[in-house]
Amino acid sequence: MADNNSRFGFVGFAETWNGRLAMLGFVIGLGTELLTGQGILSQVGLG
Repeated sequence: MADNNSRFGFVGFAETWNGRLAMLGFVIGLGTELLTGQGILSQVGLG
């Protein structure tokens, strides 16, 4: 049985940080795309 104070798995604490880090990654990717003029896929060699 899961502990209510757990910080792992599908709990509110983990989901909040997952969302924050996803938003941060999206903003960094968008900023990098604007600075270099290349799409994200071409930057990693897939496009």
